[in-house]
Amino acid sequence: MWGGCLHYTTIGTLTKHDTMLRAMFSGRMEVLSDSDGWILIDRCGKHFGTILNFLRDGSVSLPESSKEIAELTAEAKYYCIAELAESCNKALAKKERGEHEPICGVPLITSQKEEEMLISSTTKPAIKLLINRHNNKYSYTTTSDDNLLKNIELFDKLSLWYSNRVLFLKDVISTSEICCWVFYGHGRKVSEVCCTSIVYATDKKHTKVECPEARIYEETLNILLYESRNAPDQQLMEATSTRGAVSGMSSYTSDEEEERSGIERLRSNKSSNQA
Repeated sequence: MWGGCLHYTTIGTLTKHDTMLRAMFSGRMEVLSDSDGWILIDRCGKHFGTILNFLRDGSVSLPESSKEIAELTAEAKYYCIAELAESCNKALAKKERGEHEPICGVPLITSQKEEEMLISSTTKPAIKLLINRHNNKYSYTTTSDDNLLKNIELFDKLSLWYSNRVLFLKDVISTSEICCWVFYGHGRKVSEVCCTSIVYATDKKHTKVECPEARIYEETLNILLYESRNAPDQQLMEATSTRGAVSGMSSYTSDEEEERSGIERLRSNKSSNQA
């Protein structure tokens, strides 16, 4: 019992590191207990859960406020947990200097090898935005620049919302696409949303950039299903996809393909009516 708080743990956890707790529970120190057999330590129990988690895992998330970090430092010193006390002191020093850890960090891809390493090593699902305006070999349509910015703004917004659940990556060096979203789960590519298509003017081709927000939101929600260790049920993926899924990857068509298929349907209907 610590300061009126009851904590359940194992002897293995209490004796895992060379601390005062190991001395207490290995018989080297006398311990006090109540009539029910609870071990009594005359300390506040507020941070003892954090102490136990550090003993279990060797690391722990520190409190946000300087006051609570200072309290945890005192507890770590009392229990002779030097590594935890040192981490607390470093955190307090950073706060005094005005330094803060970023809440949201987005790696900027520098090579294909780095991208593969980041995606394979994370336990989170991943979303990559490939954006490179200079990949275009035709002229852009009038709204394309605005839509490029909308894709970037949407990526920034999603990365702020889901930074603790999804690994966000930005690729500005690839030469394969102009603007494309790629979604990864369990270390493999699950789906993608290509935001560019070719349109034909009277004299030449133009590159059209779109920002299909509904598709991107849909794939983002789908990729959250890969947070668990088991892959999501394929029927569930098909049910939540407005365009279906093919071999585990959502299939999207460009405006040009949709227009072509629409023309084919009109021709087919016209032929049927004439017959």
